[in-house]
Amino acid sequence: MTAAEQPPAFRLAYVPGATPAKWVRIWGERHPEVPLDLVATTVAEAAGLVRDGGAHAALLRLPGDRDGLHAIPLYTETSVVVVPKDHLIAAADEVSIADLDDELVLHPLDDPLGWDQLPGRPALERPETTGDAVELVAAGVGVLVVPQSLARLHHRRDLTYRPVADAPQSRVALSWPEDQTSDLVEQLIGIVRGRTVNSTRGQQETQAKTGKAAAPAKRAPQQQRREPAGRRGGPKPGGRGKPRRRR
Repeated sequence: MTAAEQPPAFRLAYVPGATPAKWVRIWGERHPEVPLDLVATTVAEAAGLVRDGGAHAALLRLPGDRDGLHAIPLYTETSVVVVPKDHLIAAADEVSIADLDDELVLHPLDDPLGWDQLPGRPALERPETTGDAVELVAAGVGVLVVPQSLARLHHRRDLTYRPVADAPQSRVALSWPEDQTSDLVEQLIGIVRGRTVNSTRGQQETQAKTGKAAAPAKRAPQQQRREPAGRRGGPKPGGRGKPRRRR
């Protein structure tokens, strides 16, 4: 196949912490003729990348910029506080925002949580990225509240994290331009929603592509119902039958 014959790829952007690997694998099984290219992006740039055509769709975080975009929330992440392993918070199973009142809480510029009011004591400067903030936590400068996937992404042996029960949460969503819901976007929506190829929508999509109706599923043979002895029109085995009337 020449370069001119190569089918155009579908570009899916994703923000740090999002894990599209499973959906990429399913896409490859169902649509091997259309490559799916992953485009790493930041939380701040994800929406603009889709609007400007740098990606056909994106896995981004909500709340966030949704101007001109559709967004299907996929899942909500637990928010956690990242602390050194010897920190007092590490002894708890779960904490609240009030437990952070005396802590210096870092607030990186790429923070994906929509805080109405920041917890704890504010730092003098905001770290550039979540990764930079994690380095400061490891150095003993404050703590950090982030979605759990970001705590895992920036895992260090000298740090740990605990859930913050009442902290804002981040939702990961599939987003694409409002005026560009293509067939390939519909296919991706079906994949991320867990739609199988045998679902009603999947069969309709297959029929639209091939012009053939999907074969109906075979029904399992019904098990023959066995009637109790003595109700099949004859006498019970070993029985005498119904006595005759005398005339």
